[in-house]
Amino acid sequence: MYFVYTTGLIKTEKYKNTMLSYRHSFHAGNHADVLKHSVQSLIIEHLKEKEKNFLYLDTHAGAGRYQLRSEHAGRTGEYLAGVAKIWQADNPPSEICRYLDAIKACNKDNNLRYYPGSPLIAQYLLRAGDKIHLTELHPTDYPLLRKEFAHNKQAKVQRVDGYMQLKSQLPPASRRGLIFIDPSYEIKTDYQNVVTHLQEGYQRFANGIYAIWYPVVLRQRIKHMLRALQNGKIKHMLQIELAVQPDSNHHGMTASGMIVINPPWKLERQMKTLLPWLHQTMVPSGHGHTLLKWLAKE
Repeated sequence: MYFVYTTGLIKTEKYKNTMLSYRHSFHAGNHADVLKHSVQSLIIEHLKEKEKNFLYLDTHAGAGRYQLRSEHAGRTGEYLAGVAKIWQADNPPSEICRYLDAIKACNKDNNLRYYPGSPLIAQYLLRAGDKIHLTELHPTDYPLLRKEFAHNKQAKVQRVDGYMQLKSQLPPASRRGLIFIDPSYEIKTDYQNVVTHLQEGYQRFANGIYAIWYPVVLRQRIKHMLRALQNGKIKHMLQIELAVQPDSNHHGMTASGMIVINPPWKLERQMKTLLPWLHQTMVPSGHGHTLLKWLAKE
């Protein structure tokens, strides 16, 4: 099965030079979401081990909450091979329990109808004193995101360029934080934008934890992006990848991954347990692969 990005072109006068066609509602809860949000949850739980508060910065926050029985999700059905498999699994490993708790919080009757995006997962996991900064450009998703957080006083929601926040919002006053970078990569320049703006943020906040998601549609693009990151001055960088199909030149996402800069010391060990379980649970055929690799380590 190949997962295809489904879009509808949207343009506004203010953002007329920006592509805003991607809608995550078509893909919510797919295998890529399960991977990225499992990693997100583990990092947040690590940051909470110290009493000092921290910033959660989400550069491409999306709508926040997604209806899995909506026309969009129903059209692709991607969640059925993703979060639905995890939801139904018996005896999940402890490494995924807090992620599952966040999903259950959106589905009080234990009936899987909604999927929480990264902002709602963060809201569920963070403490009262931690800060949430969310940005989203899409003219349809931004109002939905703002509504979700209308009564959350610890959250700041803006319709601004998320990449620019890596310059303007870092370092945080607490000098602790998770920067979650999850663009759609619907235009080729996103691959270079991630590298360029990540390096700017890292120069300002070298001790922060950065979690960057990427899709594998054409493997060569990922190789170029990884080489560009490795050619920088980043000292600790862990790659986590899960593929549901072998690489292909056909249109569609066959795998996705996370690049974690300054990963928590136990994240590698946690993913050694969790990653094979995720692959086995979501891809019982055994197709694809998993990858856990240091791109930079000193």
